[in-house]
Amino acid sequence: MSPRSCLRSLRLLVFAVFSAAASNWLYLAKLSSVGSISEEETCEKLKGLIQRQVQMCKRNLEVMDSVRRGAQLAIEECQYQFRNRRWNCSTLDSLPVFGKVVTQGTREAAFVYAISSAGVAFAVTRACSSGELEKCGCDRTVHGVSPQGFQWSGCSDNIAYGVAFSQSFVDVRERSKGASSSRALMNLHNNEAGRKAILTHMRVECKCHGVSGSCEVKTCWRAVPPFRQVGHALKEKFDGATEVEPRRVGSSRALVPRNAQFKPHTDEDLVYLEPSPDFCEQDMRSGVLGTRGRTCNKTSKAIDGCELLCCGRGFHTALVELAERCSCKFHWCCFVKCRQCHRLVELHTCR
Repeated sequence: MSPRSCLRSLRLLVFAVFSAAASNWLYLAKLSSVGSISEEETCEKLKGLIQRQVQMCKRNLEVMDSVRRGAQLAIEECQYQFRNRRWNCSTLDSLPVFGKVVTQGTREAAFVYAISSAGVAFAVTRACSSGELEKCGCDRTVHGVSPQGFQWSGCSDNIAYGVAFSQSFVDVRERSKGASSSRALMNLHNNEAGRKAILTHMRVECKCHGVSGSCEVKTCWRAVPPFRQVGHALKEKFDGATEVEPRRVGSSRALVPRNAQFKPHTDEDLVYLEPSPDFCEQDMRSGVLGTRGRTCNKTSKAIDGCELLCCGRGFHTALVELAERCSCKFHWCCFVKCRQCHRLVELHTCR
């Protein structure tokens, strides 16, 4: 192997290790055996955190359960959004949580980083509004009368605090000395795109006050959108993600579209550095589990259909007995009683 090839392989290994470590904090979602993170000693034992995150944990003990909840939200939403895709966001009980897929600069890694940073911002924001945290509460900057004539009142979600904490905790690895590498720039961009998916979908919720429910006076507050809506928005950004490459712009490095004919990406778009594998066959070196044994839809022409999901290998069909509740009746007072019915259904799995 030539010296140039050796150097290139070493760079790829460094990028892989760096990228995996950057998302290792997601392992918090797997720590169901750990109770509430309420002591500094617990921070030292948390698997997946780098030293600066451990220090943040010690300084923000009351927030760490929200960070763990944000990691769980991110994984659950990722698996929901990709449940019918060849890559279905499978997780491992080891580091990194999503396997080696996140060590490559693909659009899948872009989505993982975006949904993860959004998960932390969302969970911390909701914890602020619900009174779980002493360091933050409702957003008191939203007050007075709006241009639409309603009164700002109630508890507006403190999204500013949630976003700021997500930036401090999730971005800490990339903002260290490796922050000028292509992959660090990609991760930072996608982290911010995830948080912006919440900011751009903030809602105004209102309540009417008056005689017999009339709306003589209306009070409103700002609220974060349902996390499912954030997931849908980022999934759309995933489908339209921009392939980029690093380029020196002035005195700094920036990511620009690899194809000059494409318009520049915005802060809300996802970006990636390299094309994705097809995820058809198992390749443990790349962290690809393949689609063998996956359930497919025989009648669908979309990606969840047997032709596409099974990569043209064909599929097995089996009759399975499905048990479900039926003939449910309400009994006074107060419960519902159902029978259990059985029916045969066809189950199709990829060869």
